[in-house]
Amino acid sequence: MRLLSLATIVLLSSCTLSFKNTSISPEVEHFYVGTFDLDAFSAPPTLAIVWTERLRDKILQDTRLRYEETDPHIAFSGSVTRYAVESVAPQQGEGAALNRLEIGIRVLYENTVDDQEWTNTFTFFSDFDRTQNLADIEDELIEVIYDQMLEDVFNKAFANW
Repeated sequence: MRLLSLATIVLLSSCTLSFKNTSISPEVEHFYVGTFDLDAFSAPPTLAIVWTERLRDKILQDTRLRYEETDPHIAFSGSVTRYAVESVAPQQGEGAALNRLEIGIRVLYENTVDDQEWTNTFTFFSDFDRTQNLADIEDELIEVIYDQMLEDVFNKAFANW
């Protein structure tokens, strides 16, 4: 029985800490999200700021990490690179039945504790009826798109995705 308990303690002490389906080294204690740049033509001026805040809040809510601006163990930076509205799903003999809002964000991830770094572009879209005015539903579409992209970035950074 003692041998089993000892083996369990040794096994658990060699694992990384998991929290809400995350895998973060116990040595990693804090993170930083730099303000993302807005490099997308015709995007709302607050798009990058909203992304920065949403990413920071997601990490605070779903990990044990603390936010730290000075010498963080993990840092995120990047830019909003795409904001486009395009027609999709054309009907025969007509124009498009749907429009699509697509957003792309380039993310640079740096983990100084585990010596990991990656840059990846995440994109997602949401379709809406061509009869709808984008200005009337833009905030809702951005929220839907950001929800998915936040999951994608979070999983890439913290879930060994």
